[in-house]
Amino acid sequence: MRHEETVFSGFGGQGVLFAGQLLSYAGLAEGLYVTWFPSYGPEMRGGTANCTVILSEEEIGAPVVRHPTAAIVFNGPSFTKYEPLVKPGGLLLVNSSLITARSAREDVRAVFVPATDVATELGNVRMANMVLLGGFVELTGLVSLQTIVQQLDEHLSERQRKWLEPNERALHRGAELARQSG
Repeated sequence: MRHEETVFSGFGGQGVLFAGQLLSYAGLAEGLYVTWFPSYGPEMRGGTANCTVILSEEEIGAPVVRHPTAAIVFNGPSFTKYEPLVKPGGLLLVNSSLITARSAREDVRAVFVPATDVATELGNVRMANMVLLGGFVELTGLVSLQTIVQQLDEHLSERQRKWLEPNERALHRGAELARQSG
């Protein structure tokens, strides 16, 4: 049975909430039950931002998650907060461009992807969220990467359409790196 409780966490402006939304849209498109629960500080950029996404084949009782089955952490403070909370057997996906710490836990699968560096190489540092989302989809198989790409196409604003193809490349590059690292 597919059921995943995922936390995306980083600074505002890193695309944390958008990555969670895309995963949510993909879950809906694939017929899953979905909750998306955002949380962010008062600052637009630079403050904390996180969201919890639950995708399940069964109805979801509550959107609150104390111990996620996966955490995608974009920065150091997020690593510090969520690394100890991931359930044993869970996944910790780390943006190793901004986080030098390593997990001491042996009961989780920790995968390190240089998302910010890859996004910069691809032309826009703000695509690190797509690198990490592509990696997450590759590692979990929760939804298909093609469904994520379709949802990206459907949910990019007209103003952001120029970023569709670069974001697709970022998703695929993240999946490739996760395959190699995971």
